[in-house]
Amino acid sequence: SFDVKSEAQRFERWVLSQHDSGTSIPHLKKDGRKLSELLNLWYLSHGKYLRDGERRYRHLKRMAEAFGNPVAARLTANNYLVYRALRIEAGTAPKTCNNDLGYLNAVFNELHRTGEISYQNPFRNIRPIKIQEREMGYLNQDQIRAIFTELRTRTTNPHVFLVARLSLETGARWSEAESLTLDRLKPFRVMYDQTKSGKKRSVPISNELYQALKKHLEQYGTFGTSTISAFRRAVERSGVSLPTGQCAHILRHTFASHFMSNGGDLLTLQRVLGHSTINMTMRYAHLAPDHLDAVGRYRPSIDL
Repeated sequence: SFDVKSEAQRFERWVLSQHDSGTSIPHLKKDGRKLSELLNLWYLSHGKYLRDGERRYRHLKRMAEAFGNPVAARLTANNYLVYRALRIEAGTAPKTCNNDLGYLNAVFNELHRTGEISYQNPFRNIRPIKIQEREMGYLNQDQIRAIFTELRTRTTNPHVFLVARLSLETGARWSEAESLTLDRLKPFRVMYDQTKSGKKRSVPISNELYQALKKHLEQYGTFGTSTISAFRRAVERSGVSLPTGQCAHILRHTFASHFMSNGGDLLTLQRVLGHSTINMTMRYAHLAPDHLDAVGRYRPSIDL
């Protein structure tokens, strides 16, 4: 049975297509698979090919345990709403809860799309929590100087200074800068291919930074994977106060903010930062020197 006629018709078309192709139709029987079974099926068929698939799968399994690992076909929107309410009460950030909902939607939508389940995503009509957009923090020249003095003089990690400098001068995410290898370093530019969007991008760098990176990577091979902790400690020692949760991205935000303040354009910034849409880049538009100047030129006037 189905709640609406369109769902019944969609199921009917699916059954007929399965019959025409000679495929068995096990879901005409009662689907008693547990949520953990579906998560495992999703991971093996799709999740393991995602960049963050293994991490996401671990998180989804913890969610299944929190739900009590019920029969997946019996899940309702209320199951998630109760889980979310408890998470918020325990101090979990709304954005994290929205991520949880996104992960669950992705699993059920993918399994329904491929015909592994015949029923609709039970969470499809739940709205994410509306989050107030927060101001992007960035560093001024004095703060940059204070942090990089700490990185140069009082940090034992041999890699963190160059990783931080690369992030500041190219707007790279910390993970992108940290994953740079010698083969992706070309004369006066770096190639980022371990990106969030999965798309490669090339960013120009100065001759001096190129030489410093080349020498360092020829000596060490890689930057390692523990530089962010050393950076956080250096920020604490410097006395610079950062917005909550922005330490790992502060240099990226600083690059973008200074780029726009010095007259850069949004389309170039979008390509440099690797944003998939211009909407993300628009967060920095208000920093442009001529931002909203057109209001004064084109607003209507009162001629008395």
